[in-house]
Amino acid sequence: MPHFPFQRLQADLAALISKTRAGDRLPSEPDLSKQLGVSRATLREAMRTFETQGLIRRRQGAGTFVVGKVPVMEAGLEMLESLDTMADRLGLEVSVSDLHIESVPADKEHAEALNVLPSVKLTRIRRVMRADARPVAYLVDELPEDILKPSQLPISFKGSVLDFLLDRGEHLTVSRAGISAIDATADVAKPLEIQRGDVLLQFISQLYNASGKVVDYSSSYFIPGYFHFHVNRRVGG
Repeated sequence: MPHFPFQRLQADLAALISKTRAGDRLPSEPDLSKQLGVSRATLREAMRTFETQGLIRRRQGAGTFVVGKVPVMEAGLEMLESLDTMADRLGLEVSVSDLHIESVPADKEHAEALNVLPSVKLTRIRRVMRADARPVAYLVDELPEDILKPSQLPISFKGSVLDFLLDRGEHLTVSRAGISAIDATADVAKPLEIQRGDVLLQFISQLYNASGKVVDYSSSYFIPGYFHFHVNRRVGG
């Protein structure tokens, strides 16, 4: 049993949502806030978590409806693969939107991560990945232009830099990633259509080729309710 009022509220909402059939409407905000003994502002804040996870959907002028089970992409972290590959394996359909491709000078952070000189031109690729027409991930890749120029990406680009490089014949060997849970900043929350401060799973990764060169530095932000990542580990001696 959670001990803090907000956690108790989220637990009560989770129980209510689980008991409501997919497609049915939840009580109105005034009725629900009265039923749970909280203000409407506090109720909205608690409900954002479930909306972010895809469990409920608000319709302007109609109310809040339970969506039901969301499509979950499950993958082990032992092998690097694209969202397209994960989705194909699971029979899910994903699409890319809000695609921005630009040439930018490397700042200090990216110059160090890519082991290039400051101000070296990088290709920055930003996009939103969608499943069931809803944003589920926001991806940002930066690559030196001697690896990839903006003009080299085809019109048919589906969102995966990894797949593009592999299809082109690049010999990629290792990806090193730092993984953490973060609060969404404004620049990430906006394309994901969530609230600033909502929890996201963040991967900061460096992708290496066979020569040991970092060819891609990426920041990936995943909405937790749509992803289940796991790691298989052997027991040490």
